[in-house]
Amino acid sequence: MQYLYLFIAALFEVGWPLGFKLADLHAERFWTFIGLGALSMALSGIFLYLAQRTMPISTAYIIWTGIGAIGTFLIGIFCFGDSASVLRMLFALLILVGIIGIELTGKN
Repeated sequence: MQYLYLFIAALFEVGWPLGFKLADLHAERFWTFIGLGALSMALSGIFLYLAQRTMPISTAYIIWTGIGAIGTFLIGIFCFGDSASVLRMLFALLILVGIIGIELTGKN
């Protein structure tokens, strides 16, 4: 169950920078998007709390921030035209490899 909580937390972790970006792009709905970003931030924290109650905090935090970073990176590429250069993709892959490595070695 802790991994479900952690996955939900990571999805909400992507939501708050997205809300902030949308607030910047759509000034007429600034407070709506800031509010959604703040709500997403709060829900992300709550679900991270629920996940880390039964798993190591270091593992939970690394997975949470890593999925949030990669998710935000992908949204930037697919929705906002951010660069998808080979080097940027390589470094995002290194983040993913690091997340997997931390999880696999944390059980020893």
